[in-house]
Amino acid sequence: MIKLFSPTFNNLEIENMIKTVKSGFWASGSGIKNVSKFENKFKKYTNSKECVAVDSGTAALHLALNVTDIYKKEVLVPSLTFASTIHAIKYNGGIPIFVDIKPDTLCIDPVDLENKITNKSKVILPVHFGGYPCDMNSLKKISKKKNLTIVEDAAHACGSKYNGKRVGSLGDMTCFSFHPVKNLSMPKGGAITINKKSKVLKNKLNSLRWCGISNRKKYSYDITELGFNYYMDEISAGIGIEQLKKLEKLNKIRFNIAKRYEKEIKILEKIPLNKECSYHLYWILVKNRKKFMKKMYEKGIETGIHYKPVHKMSLYKSKIKLPITEKIENSIVSIPIHPDLKNNDVDKIIKLINSIN
Repeated sequence: MIKLFSPTFNNLEIENMIKTVKSGFWASGSGIKNVSKFENKFKKYTNSKECVAVDSGTAALHLALNVTDIYKKEVLVPSLTFASTIHAIKYNGGIPIFVDIKPDTLCIDPVDLENKITNKSKVILPVHFGGYPCDMNSLKKISKKKNLTIVEDAAHACGSKYNGKRVGSLGDMTCFSFHPVKNLSMPKGGAITINKKSKVLKNKLNSLRWCGISNRKKYSYDITELGFNYYMDEISAGIGIEQLKKLEKLNKIRFNIAKRYEKEIKILEKIPLNKECSYHLYWILVKNRKKFMKKMYEKGIETGIHYKPVHKMSLYKSKIKLPITEKIENSIVSIPIHPDLKNNDVDKIIKLINSIN
């Protein structure tokens, strides 16, 4: 079976993991300090001002919106995303306002977004869908004009750029996921990058990720607010340090596969080719999805659906009309694009897709 996702690793990750396990210090901040090392390296990689490591992309979104104070305020967000993006709004008492997407990139549509801004709007939450960078110039103009905060969901976009600038250095805060299927893989991990130098904000996030603990001096500490158990562990951070070293190389492999898909897959509606995209996902639109996915599976190729729109879920059921989102929801399919694919795997995927659709 050609898998849809596959974490790419070698002996370097294994050796780092063994070294950390043998140290006996597995929790964040202790022993060989892998977490703080990873934060510094990822901050430098993204060209951001600060970086706070957490245990998941969901935790990153939860905390970034928590410090933005969205209680009873509106957050403008696409419906075509993983549920965690919307859950993080609800965790903080915010109101998700679903925005349609652009038909070519499936990223948030700035025109529809601006039309939905009200006096209750507080945050723009764009999703770099599949790793394709959103139109950040338009979003930043809107945020400046309407005095809104931009918190990016970059769960798919580790290594992506927009106009030469690394995702992670564009909005006010950017949230990353290092889930095992992501471009930078860990057993469990996420991060928030901050686009301004703020010791106060970083300290607050550091406190929130570890039960609200602050003012720690040796064995003494205080708790000034309700926090969460969201710290990144040392084992995951050690693996992440090794993954970061090879991220550019692995993303280039993804791009080269995308280049072949763009040229050789006969389907016209698919994610555009863009050197600044990290290609966490490669999506195509097909005519009969159930039949297509069944035939691909029978021939040994795993595919997926990313995603069923959140505004169609029972918890978030909404009568709002999102024409582009609803047009593609029953035809979108993700196909394999990870670096472990061999040339003959890619040949097989292309040939089979062209024979089915």
